[in-house]
Amino acid sequence: MTIDLDLRASYGAFVDNEFQPIEGATFPALDAGTGEHLADVARCGSREVDAAVAAAAAAFPAWRATPAEDRAAMLLRLADAVERNQSRLALLDARDVGRTVTETALDHRFAINQYRYFAAAAVTHEGWARPIPNGYLVAKREPYGVCGQIIPWNVPGIMAAFKIAPAVAAGNTVVLKPDENASLSTLELARLIADVFPPGVVNIVPGLGEEAGAALTAHPGVAKLAFTGSSEVGRTVSAAGARRLVPVSLELGGKSPNIVFPDADRIDAVVDNAAFAAMYCNGQSCLAGTRLFVHDDVYDTVVDKLVAGFRRVRVGPATDPTTGLSGLVSEEQGRKVLGYIDKGVSEGATLLTGGGRVEVAGHEHGHFIEPTIFEARNDMTIAQEEIFGPVLSVIRWDDYETMIAEANGVRYGLAAGLYTSSLRNAMETADRLEAGSVWINSYFNLASGAPFGGFKESGIGSEYCHETLNMYTHLKSVTVQNEPGDPFFLPAGD
Repeated sequence: MTIDLDLRASYGAFVDNEFQPIEGATFPALDAGTGEHLADVARCGSREVDAAVAAAAAAFPAWRATPAEDRAAMLLRLADAVERNQSRLALLDARDVGRTVTETALDHRFAINQYRYFAAAAVTHEGWARPIPNGYLVAKREPYGVCGQIIPWNVPGIMAAFKIAPAVAAGNTVVLKPDENASLSTLELARLIADVFPPGVVNIVPGLGEEAGAALTAHPGVAKLAFTGSSEVGRTVSAAGARRLVPVSLELGGKSPNIVFPDADRIDAVVDNAAFAAMYCNGQSCLAGTRLFVHDDVYDTVVDKLVAGFRRVRVGPATDPTTGLSGLVSEEQGRKVLGYIDKGVSEGATLLTGGGRVEVAGHEHGHFIEPTIFEARNDMTIAQEEIFGPVLSVIRWDDYETMIAEANGVRYGLAAGLYTSSLRNAMETADRLEAGSVWINSYFNLASGAPFGGFKESGIGSEYCHETLNMYTHLKSVTVQNEPGDPFFLPAGD
């Protein structure tokens, strides 16, 4: 079946439920594999950000007063609209970002679930109350106002939902900046938003980080900042929030450990899940399980099966549903990943398979990297830094305490996985891992409502859960006395 992408020739800023005329420069959105020109996108700056923030500020009073039940109903309508357009949006992301259409379809399923989850959460986000002497205390949640949000290119469908859903569910309005490498599905989402939400509730300003992103984070009309991306840029966003003393939530990088115990059941399934953990999103995921700690007792078996499995993975076009691994998002990312592979070899890591670029017929514009496995030490660069490509470092272990120290021995703490048939191993290790999410016997086990956020340099705050609504609201206390009390400073009158 042929799917019509139904794209506009160009996309300006989306403000007040309309795409604005483009008055300045644009940048091209290209098919990551073929280089085909898909559309032109406005290179927004402070002028467009000003307009978007003004629209969001104007919409905020009415939106915060909208009953939670009505906000929930709109989120459900948006979820239904995304579901109707799921195949089109998935194909668009596959072409824009370069990931397989099978994966991008899953992205939008996650997004649909996220809109529906926060529709339910919106009507259950309650404060609390209790009696006090001669009166009553009420604590209530109130939205911040205009939220400035910035999302990355790797999973745009998920990222847009992660940011928009909780913010509007809590009664805020939004100005969101998508990444310049992956703007199209978010801008197409805007067309669906325009059919559901009042003007000004959700506004989208595409552009470069140093232009539109900088203008958004510095804008005095923005009351809350939320960012997903690299730890380096996260520091910049955090500093911008600190300068204006506005709250900032951050979901940043990761270098996640994935641990195989000697008592793990079903080794073939473990190997398959470990491969999935490393290669999902073509390895371009902050969650990726890129450090695989394998116990000495099962090391040879696991590594042999892993290498054989990686060699069977079909590298091909993103739009082919039989493709197992597709291309990276850009030439820049391709060169970065190949540079890390060269670094691994130069530092003495043993290259077990992969390590090179693959030419895919008809997709010469793309950067396709072989599924790559290194036998490495935890102190090597490839085991310490976020590569964002299909590169797995396998590390042998036999001493539990040493393994735990090495698993925690990176600056990140976003996620971790482990495989064991022992409840004691599972729970003790989960407690000791410095990670916001720990998945036992199934990596990437993201259930709706499970908090998602990092320790250390992996971020501040949790998304994907009911707690997220607290990140998007103030807690206000209101106390009521039954009557004025006895005099304190002033003597009683005659």
